[in-house]
Amino acid sequence: MTQTTSSRAIGGIARPMGRETTPAVELADVVQRFGAVTAVDHLSLVLWPGEIVAFLGPNGAGKTTTIDMILGLAQPTSGTVRIFGDSARHAVGLGRVAAVMQTGGLLKDLTVAETARYIGSLFRPSVDPAVVLERAGITDIADRKVGSYSGGQQQRLRFALALLSDPDLLILDEPTTGMDVEGRRDFWAAIRADADRGRTVLFATHYLEEADAIADRIVLIGHGRVIADGTPAQIKALGSGRQVRANLPGADRYALATLPGVDSVEVHGDTVLLHGADSDGIARHLLTRTDARDLEITAHNLEDAFVALTSDSEGSRS
Repeated sequence: MTQTTSSRAIGGIARPMGRETTPAVELADVVQRFGAVTAVDHLSLVLWPGEIVAFLGPNGAGKTTTIDMILGLAQPTSGTVRIFGDSARHAVGLGRVAAVMQTGGLLKDLTVAETARYIGSLFRPSVDPAVVLERAGITDIADRKVGSYSGGQQQRLRFALALLSDPDLLILDEPTTGMDVEGRRDFWAAIRADADRGRTVLFATHYLEEADAIADRIVLIGHGRVIADGTPAQIKALGSGRQVRANLPGADRYALATLPGVDSVEVHGDTVLLHGADSDGIARHLLTRTDARDLEITAHNLEDAFVALTSDSEGSRS
């Protein structure tokens, strides 16, 4: 891995083997300002065909502005945005890019089938509407009016409509909002199958467990800059280290706190909890230099890493 301009970024994701050499998305030193406010701050990012990438960050981090530029809805103040080597607007016009947004865009007095046929008529060529409705799992309710759908069912319809142009790049904004557990599982199974065939997927979500389970790669941004970029495991390790738990009667908390790589120590009766980046070194010390037993090493979850990394980002700007 190579270091990026952000001191906490993993960055420099290598091109997946066997994939085409033209990036699906390439943002180079992109800046977007609105008056005195800098929404995107010299952001550079490359996505490769067939990747599923989670695009995460706190509110106001610049996610929506960046997605708008990828969709050709906004032009950067400076820097360049290329989609499959072309301008964003041209790529969208060719049907190579589609989006599933969280709200809006549906005519509630039309049936689902009518909506799919109408939107499909706008593309030449277009995927058979019946095929995309089946992919989205809503064929059985295709004759019902859109307005009678639940929020999760409407999201499935938006997904179906996004597939009509057979896009090479699919942008998803909170795609599973309102879906039940089964619907979410089926949705992500369809997304994974698409990625295996070469479609690139960039999604924003507040369901961090989805990002952890589904994404090949996570890009975390704050204040319009990339904070961290890597696999879910790399992001979790970078953001919060690991926890070593052991049974150690009579533990000397202060001596343990001085060990290399230890960030904090907790002692609860005979149980010690040591937090730090070098969990292997901590475990080695406990097993060889103390009477510790029943030792466990656990990784923190993505939410812990998200909070730690975005908090660091806030502090670096204060």
